[in-house]
Amino acid sequence: MIPKLLLVPLAVACSLTLLYLIVLNAPHGGGELSFPSSLEHIRVLATVLNTYNMSNPRYVLLLFSSSYLFKQTFAVPGSVFLNVLAGAIFGAGGGFLLCCVLTALGASFCYLLARAVGKEVALHYFPVRVEKFRVRLEENRQELPFFLLFLRLFPMSPNWALNMASGVLGVPLHLFFLSVFFGLMPYNYLCVTSGVILSEIREVGDILSWSNMARCATIAVAALLPTLLLRGRRQAKVRQPEAKECED
Repeated sequence: MIPKLLLVPLAVACSLTLLYLIVLNAPHGGGELSFPSSLEHIRVLATVLNTYNMSNPRYVLLLFSSSYLFKQTFAVPGSVFLNVLAGAIFGAGGGFLLCCVLTALGASFCYLLARAVGKEVALHYFPVRVEKFRVRLEENRQELPFFLLFLRLFPMSPNWALNMASGVLGVPLHLFFLSVFFGLMPYNYLCVTSGVILSEIREVGDILSWSNMARCATIAVAALLPTLLLRGRRQAKVRQPEAKECED
């Protein structure tokens, strides 16, 4: 188990080295570049990166994408700040599409890393979460696409845990990727569009407000409806032969 577990720090070290080399090659030294941790920090970074973007847009895209993938792959908190920053740099349309793609790619890398590390390691460190998710997957095996989409749309779902558990339990990668891509669209849209009006945002609570979370929850419930309808139809078909037997 230990050799497999060493893959995680090795992957982290390689990714950090790559990020460091990218920052070293910033147009003006990169002294102001770091992961954003507050709205004020985002404003500073947006000013710097927009300046870089005018002369070297490929570098800005590479830097942002690498940073985003690092956070998603290793479940580092703070994706909300990068989503807001994307809106401030790339605009609503470009930032939204970019964040959706990077979210799905980064989650898939996390999935693959968890699969490489193995089920034994996951069960050792997260036994309760993995077992709960396994039971729910079995219960919803017939409606798996709708179920996975619901989990992503629901705002309170722990995405890092879903990424790891999906890799360990063998959720099909194509379904996993699509559920992340489409399921996190509402969340990404809220954050990215907030970045476009960054000057009007005072705190993170303005973005992740209860009203916005309620909207995401409503969309999640709508996504779950096909699962409930299909399950109801399947149970009705099972009951029909039983009812005929009772009549006979």
